[in-house]
Amino acid sequence: MPRRSLDDLNRPLHSIELIATDVFDTLLLRNGLSRRSRIIAGEKMFARFLQGQGSPMCPDELIRARLLAEKMAYRALNMGGGRGEVCLCDVISRQAAILGLSRSVIEKRIAIEIEVEKRALFANGDFAMLLRRHRQAGVRVVAITDTGLSGEKVGELIDHFHGPGLLDEIYSSADMKASKRQGDLFSLVLEAESVDASRALHIGDDLLADCLVPKSMGIQTIHMPKNRLKRLVSRGNGALAEGLRQVKSGSGSRRAIPPIGDQVHFGEHVFGPIVAEFCLFLWLYGQQASSDRDATMLFCARGGLGIREAFERLQSVLDLPLSLKRENILISRLIAARSAVAARSPAVLDELAREFECASFAAVAHALGNGSYDLPDKWQQVFDASRFFDMLDTTAGSAVAQDIDSQNDCFKIHIGQIAGDAKRIILCDTGLYGSTQRLLSAGLPEHRFETVQFARCNYKGLSEDHFPNVAGLVVEDRFYNPFKTRTVVLRYWHIIESLFEPAIPSVKTLSMGHDGMVIGNSGEIRFGRLDPAAGNPLLTGALRYIDGLSSGAQVLGDADRAWQRLKQAIINPSKADVIALGVAPRSVDFGRGEFIATVAPATRAGMARKLMAVKSQLWREGAIAQEFPRLKPALLRAVGMAHVLRGFSAKLNR
Repeated sequence: MPRRSLDDLNRPLHSIELIATDVFDTLLLRNGLSRRSRIIAGEKMFARFLQGQGSPMCPDELIRARLLAEKMAYRALNMGGGRGEVCLCDVISRQAAILGLSRSVIEKRIAIEIEVEKRALFANGDFAMLLRRHRQAGVRVVAITDTGLSGEKVGELIDHFHGPGLLDEIYSSADMKASKRQGDLFSLVLEAESVDASRALHIGDDLLADCLVPKSMGIQTIHMPKNRLKRLVSRGNGALAEGLRQVKSGSGSRRAIPPIGDQVHFGEHVFGPIVAEFCLFLWLYGQQASSDRDATMLFCARGGLGIREAFERLQSVLDLPLSLKRENILISRLIAARSAVAARSPAVLDELAREFECASFAAVAHALGNGSYDLPDKWQQVFDASRFFDMLDTTAGSAVAQDIDSQNDCFKIHIGQIAGDAKRIILCDTGLYGSTQRLLSAGLPEHRFETVQFARCNYKGLSEDHFPNVAGLVVEDRFYNPFKTRTVVLRYWHIIESLFEPAIPSVKTLSMGHDGMVIGNSGEIRFGRLDPAAGNPLLTGALRYIDGLSSGAQVLGDADRAWQRLKQAIINPSKADVIALGVAPRSVDFGRGEFIATVAPATRAGMARKLMAVKSQLWREGAIAQEFPRLKPALLRAVGMAHVLRGFSAKLNR
């Protein structure tokens, strides 16, 4: 394949039948305004339009909803394999939906987008002249662009700067539902143009999408990299625009959260906005995922059951329909581990080693097999993950292996019953590490799993190979960072689990019901058959908040205040906060019946023993507030300073 440069366009290209050009930063150049600043400018214009229509909307609400809709759309697109495109009309439609705006304003907002682009672009006249010369010589000239804009709107921009007649056709990823980065768009264009790849030439600025990908397909390419200085100017412009927006949006009035009286009130005024915000994220993610007709969303027992209750209520209250198929799934880390063990996947071994540290082989066998086994003495040895599969393959281990396989076969039937032929299975759970995702993907590779969670964090220090398929929609971080308010849940994660989990047992065993459907020891979990809020005052309060909502704008505004209040309650709890956030002992799980208290009851032990005991508490700040009421300010300041130093260290190491 000949190595091409722009100089080649100054002479006839005898072997080329089709010239394809990228649009943005190639045929149309940018004047330094970043994408963020363009969005902010557009939403301000949109706010003025809505004001004139009698539908006043704060520009910051429009900006936040737009950025959020885009972020979740691209997250869902990338998690689904990256094929297709996020279309601007869909983003604006979702933005309008969560803000309660009429669909009639969508076209006006798209028109504003084009107007803003006209102000931020200028023509690459010299390049266009070269293209015209080749087109006049009989070579077809087309544009191929990865963009959320339709080909019609891209054509409007090109005609505005270059006049009509420059191109024979415009191929937009938004129209074609395919992208240059994946190569699909090039294949569709070659087919539509009836041109062999070797006789096509593509020109663009992106090294991957415009050069490496088409070149790998046999297409000749010319790379026109964007000026580095212009990239830096654009980034600086974006940072400045966002900084000014944050200052202005933070200067507005803030409605105070009323004093917290009990857990229901705390759930309503603090967790209510936080849960509703998460559900908005989930709806936006689901909207993009629903473009895959073979996708389904499965809410995991137990935490996913509470999430679904809140999610379905939010959809109903805010009139946010979602066509994506949804079901509840009988799943736990134990169930997922059986799949990985049945497949003899090494991915399960470090999970078992961590969960059963210092336990015996027999303890692991009883947890996974859930039966009574007459095991020889060597099964009483301390568990060594590297020997476990060999132990299962012995005569003594065969009964355990058979029970594991039997349970796994039952689970496979369950997956088929609730997911059908879906190729994209989206698991919805609380978080953190995504063990279920990791284990199911290892044990059932015939299915394509991805997981959306409230938060994602590698607190286990194990492999992160599965993280590209696990999204923490609210939080993704390594640890609590005092400079990132929402990461405060990583200081006391068990409160999030307790918030969403109904009062039912973890799924340990599966069996076939009389109607041929798989059932679990946890009882009936199908949506509408179980009240996840029963006996759960925090979730009861959160659902009360959702039931009283008027729009998504209310959620986004309330959530900021709620997160600040939750941060205060977790890292510097008052007596009322300790009561409000106190939850029942948490199950050790993984087939075991042990429980551990989030905050151990106050004791009369000496100071040294109390301080040592604090380190083992699930909520250390709560333990300090309970055990050391007089020393609490000094101790919490010391803990806080340690987190500040770690936060600074994390920033410096980026």
